[in-house]
Amino acid sequence: MKASTIHQLKNELKTLEKDDLLELCLRLGKYKKDNKELLTYLLFEAHDEQGYIESVKRDMDEQMESINTRNTYLAKKTLRKVLRSANKFIRYSGNKQTAVEVLMYFCTILKDSGIPLYQSRVLTNMFDMQIKNIKAALSTLHEDLQYDYQLELENLEMKRL
Repeated sequence: MKASTIHQLKNELKTLEKDDLLELCLRLGKYKKDNKELLTYLLFEAHDEQGYIESVKRDMDEQMESINTRNTYLAKKTLRKVLRSANKFIRYSGNKQTAVEVLMYFCTILKDSGIPLYQSRVLTNMFDMQIKNIKAALSTLHEDLQYDYQLELENLEMKRL
């Protein structure tokens, strides 16, 4: 996700009503480092959550292209960076369904990356922790969504064996 310019943000803020602006500013105050990206999400992408998820997935794919699959140490470093970025975008959204979709996508690309996942305890723990995070977020969703995502999660875990 590319952050908008200050000018674009300013023009968008001018169109908002006072109460909406106050709410945005209070939420913005929670984050210090990535204020601009958060404000970009709130102003331009919050209305289209599915589009936002797709842009996060594209960003993750771009980061995964630079991964070194032959050196496990370097692969771990890149995967941690991808996961940090994904968690940052999940935090911006605050939506549990977004968290489930993004983390499931991370696990899928991790499995399909060609990295010897189960030869490294760190990578195995990373994968298992994300499965745990998915299950935690999944438990808060509506029952119909839980069922659909549970099937996907079972397929993802089946790939492990």
